[in-house]
Amino acid sequence: MVYEIGRTKSGLRMGFTTGSCAAAAAKAATYMLLSGETIQQVKLMTPKGIELYLDVEKIRRTEKFAECAIRKYSGDDPDVTNGIFVYAKVTKKREKGVTLDGGIGVGRFTRKVLEQEAGEAAINKVPRQMIREAVQSQIEKYDWDGGADVLVYVPQGVEIAKKTFNPRLGIEGGISVLGTSGIVEPMSEQALTQTIFLEMKMLRDEGHRYCYLTPGNYGNDFLRQTLGYNQELAVKCSNYIGDAIDDGVRLKMDGLLLVGHIGKLVKIAAGVMNTHSRQADARMEVLAVHAAMAGADRETVCALMKCFTTKEALDILEERGLLEETMRTVMEKIEYHLAKRAGEKMKVGALMFSDELGVLGKTSLVDKLREKIG
Repeated sequence: MVYEIGRTKSGLRMGFTTGSCAAAAAKAATYMLLSGETIQQVKLMTPKGIELYLDVEKIRRTEKFAECAIRKYSGDDPDVTNGIFVYAKVTKKREKGVTLDGGIGVGRFTRKVLEQEAGEAAINKVPRQMIREAVQSQIEKYDWDGGADVLVYVPQGVEIAKKTFNPRLGIEGGISVLGTSGIVEPMSEQALTQTIFLEMKMLRDEGHRYCYLTPGNYGNDFLRQTLGYNQELAVKCSNYIGDAIDDGVRLKMDGLLLVGHIGKLVKIAAGVMNTHSRQADARMEVLAVHAAMAGADRETVCALMKCFTTKEALDILEERGLLEETMRTVMEKIEYHLAKRAGEKMKVGALMFSDELGVLGKTSLVDKLREKIG
């Protein structure tokens, strides 16, 4: 079924996330379990404030449990999960509270990654909260004096996960249940790159010949909160770093200063100018090679290659006294590739940071570009 949830400014249809599917399925299953009635549609309020009315499918109900599925709809976003069924099985229990786990097709973390512990189902923080709140709302509505066990599963998730980067993120056995807003807002590559160009052109037309580039919110937040820079002079370039540099040259900008998290910027050291994970990764390869150049032994290089996150890799480099020298040569290589892309008509610098360690390195032109931007 095609839903009309809303459209982006570029006219593309919005969809809803796997997290919304799981929460809606859990809410519908809890309703049917506690009310004894069968429903064909369920209402869900998303964190973004958009209310969804979703079709309930694959219904099965007994006195002890109820389960159903919601079909994922991605709108015009090219998502491999579009059209799959996300199931929730809700079982009554006498103890109060809502417990949540993942079944077949929902991946599991093989090691601690950020807020998730090893062995936990790959259901992110916001979807977990959405599912629990949806189930609890029905428990309170029908005055059930116990709790509920919720199992989320995605039968097609095992195969779909093979097309994702989940194994490299330490997630095995299935997909992740994702979504911070509950809504999928697609934007075509052409629309994104046009937006980057127009934002930079507006700054140039206002008389600014220099500006910041940030891949996303991390970079913007770091500019504002940590460095105290003027965020209004920043253009968000998403993963399209190379295209943004090309735009700067086309607009005859004098200089750009790229500020970003290591997870994105370290890829530039390998000449990767589109940093989306679908295009290339190379994070650990870059860090391992530069650590070897800094004197790392074989054991350290192998440990770096097994890391899932740049935080893990930075911890290893710091523990073994290799961080400073590794970052120095990484930044040299980043500077080389940025200068090669920009040519001789525009200056480009880069400042790279991590959430835990702050500024990790900067290229030679950073301070001069900061002065020019003002």
